[in-house]
Amino acid sequence: MNGIRHFLLALQFFTRVPVTGVLAKWVGFSPAMLRASTGHFPGVGWLVGGIGASVFCIAQTGLSGPMGALAAAALSTITTVLITGAFHEDGLADVADGLGGSAERDRALEIMKDSRIGAFGAITLVLALGLKLALLALLARQGGAAIIVALISAHVLSRLAPLFLMRWLPYVGGEHAASKSKLLADAISSGALWVGIAWSLPALAWLVMMYGVVRGLAAVALCALAALSVAGLLWRRLRGLTGDGLGATQQVCELAIYLALAWRS
Repeated sequence: MNGIRHFLLALQFFTRVPVTGVLAKWVGFSPAMLRASTGHFPGVGWLVGGIGASVFCIAQTGLSGPMGALAAAALSTITTVLITGAFHEDGLADVADGLGGSAERDRALEIMKDSRIGAFGAITLVLALGLKLALLALLARQGGAAIIVALISAHVLSRLAPLFLMRWLPYVGGEHAASKSKLLADAISSGALWVGIAWSLPALAWLVMMYGVVRGLAAVALCALAALSVAGLLWRRLRGLTGDGLGATQQVCELAIYLALAWRS
């Protein structure tokens, strides 16, 4: 029962899927529960990726022509953004604004907390979303099953990567940061990390079965490299992790997986 509560709490925090009323009362809330729920972040990816894949396949059946796959990719991406409330895209934009220039650590943290989007954030979002649409359109050439596996696996595995950053890097968002974000980014237990790995292993196996061992493991390797790159940037510039850094990691890792799977497709 605790596992179900933790999953629903993760769903409540990381998406706009309604967990309200009697269900929310049954789930409950405490700082310890919120920390435990982070292990179910990849589990949320199964739901978000599954819905996105469904929309892609439905759209592609009714949209023919050379731009059909691109339109389906756009509709799928719009759907996943609406489900998550652009939670991760917002983190990517904030990190780009804060670290895109040469601002010192304290100033960079202030910029990242600013709700307004700057030039670096806007450019990064446009390029990231454009690349995502192009890669998904390329993956669609491999058939419906391939795009389903790619979308779901990418959403799951890209949500595992931030958990390792939470394990390795200290939180530096500041005491005045949003309390729930601080609780999430501040610590993750080894038990929660293993829960995340358990959610992710079926996605990895599915990816290897569909794309083969070489391409499947290449996707995981590129995802890991992307996560390490973001971790290195955050450590060099901030000496730690922020909630926005988690969102940026998810976005970069998702793109890395699509890139590896679409390479020479």
